[in-house]
Amino acid sequence: MAARNVLFIMCDQLRWDYLSCAGHPTLETPNIDALARRGVRFTRAYVQSPVCGASRMSFYTGRYVNSHGAAWNGFPLKVGEMTLGDYLRPMGVRTALVGKTHMEPDREGMARLGIDHQSLIGVRASECGFDPYERDDGLWAQGPDGDYDGRNCAYNDYLNAKGYVGENPWHDWANSGQEQEGLASGWAMRNAPKPARVQEDDSETPYMTRRAMDFITEAGDAPWCLHLSYIKPHWPYIAPAPYHNMYSIADIKPVVRNQDERRDPHPVFAEFLKQRVAQTFSRDEVREAVIPVYMGLIRQIDDQLGILFDFLERRGAFRDTMIVFTSDHGDYLGDHWMGEKDLFHEPSVKVPLIVYDPSGACDAMRGQICDELVETIDLAPTFIDALGGDWRAQAHRLEGRSLMPLLRGEAPAHWRDYAISEYDYSVSQAATRLGLEPRDARLFMVADKSWKYVHAIGFRPMLFDLEADPQEFVDLGADPAYEGVRARFAVALADWGLRMSQRTTLSEAEVKAMRGRSPRKGILVGVWDEAELPADMWVKYRG
Repeated sequence: MAARNVLFIMCDQLRWDYLSCAGHPTLETPNIDALARRGVRFTRAYVQSPVCGASRMSFYTGRYVNSHGAAWNGFPLKVGEMTLGDYLRPMGVRTALVGKTHMEPDREGMARLGIDHQSLIGVRASECGFDPYERDDGLWAQGPDGDYDGRNCAYNDYLNAKGYVGENPWHDWANSGQEQEGLASGWAMRNAPKPARVQEDDSETPYMTRRAMDFITEAGDAPWCLHLSYIKPHWPYIAPAPYHNMYSIADIKPVVRNQDERRDPHPVFAEFLKQRVAQTFSRDEVREAVIPVYMGLIRQIDDQLGILFDFLERRGAFRDTMIVFTSDHGDYLGDHWMGEKDLFHEPSVKVPLIVYDPSGACDAMRGQICDELVETIDLAPTFIDALGGDWRAQAHRLEGRSLMPLLRGEAPAHWRDYAISEYDYSVSQAATRLGLEPRDARLFMVADKSWKYVHAIGFRPMLFDLEADPQEFVDLGADPAYEGVRARFAVALADWGLRMSQRTTLSEAEVKAMRGRSPRKGILVGVWDEAELPADMWVKYRG
């Protein structure tokens, strides 16, 4: 049966290799593995930027960061940029959100156009095109200069109603442990092994899972696309019992790092190595405290997906619902002497991607692995295609391409030769220390199946041989022996930079239809004698 619904599940900061179906030796994710057996697992899926906001805006628009412009967290997505809801609603598909988007609205643009934030158009323009069933970016932090996220927190209201007292139970209960002298805040990673004070059933992941089931129940028989966007296993790294100690130091994968990486690093990499989070995760005691909890948070997500999938089975929804499981970027966790994300090593820029389509045409590929180069901008055209729309008619806006041929086991006439990712580090202290203007603090990754090339404005490039050096220890960006390889990728990046990306108001078909229309609209340029044109062209001019 063809899909009529889409369940678009995204985790935050989940590494591609932290699933048992992806080969993790100790972490068990049976429900995600079961989804992989029903669908296709893509092993070379790259985000368009290794930071939350920019990556997500590419997922939701189907466009590169260079095109949509929301290049870092807090950079607004310009009003009028087409998103999933704009593509799917005309097809009769309700498009809703439960969880995180990291969307920052273009308030200046909305004010200029007179768009009321409280109107239906204003809400959708402010929420990345989604109808926010429950928006929750999961960062309800409060510092000396105010709140990180100033919107109302329904999850905090829920916790208060359940008896968790305090102004900010998100922090005090869901993301803190207990010490004799008071709270053990999850912001201090030494507290990661402590159980969160909240009961497991009231923690963020089960809460969002229930809200997703509430939406599906209320949606009834009408077609829908639900973006279920979990905040975990993103920091604060703290989990409720029993997930806080489900894994131990013995379950941690060996760290992937090499002393040679720090001897003469690329100038940009060198500055990121100086950041506090990199310095912290370079310590074994930090990895040993954090990674077991990170694994526990993933296992909790998997258990909750088991509950959600059982709910869908009882409703018969697996017969007509495409299900996608992915992440917005990865997490270094100490690999390459780094913490967080930001740069283009595989732990940061590559993500898990599993796609299940209920159509019988996909039966031959169930449980298969696809190693084609996939970009996360491919999901928007895939959803349109799966639900019966013509994504190619939107190709002047959508820069990805549908994955449906790969889900059916078909060989596309031409698939991409390389994947692109971008990173704008203009607000970072690394840019300050390097003395860069904001427009120059940008990185561009071009990767194929054998090589990864990084263009750094104002500096030499980086280059990694993914076949001979799959762990990306040796930067060949300055090695004269690889000048030819670097030149090839520089040309590929230049070709990508010359793509048509800003003519978004007219499709290819509309442009073709305009060819030759000017003379018949009265514009007779270059004519010497009336006889050069048919007589009907002169009817309005001869009187």
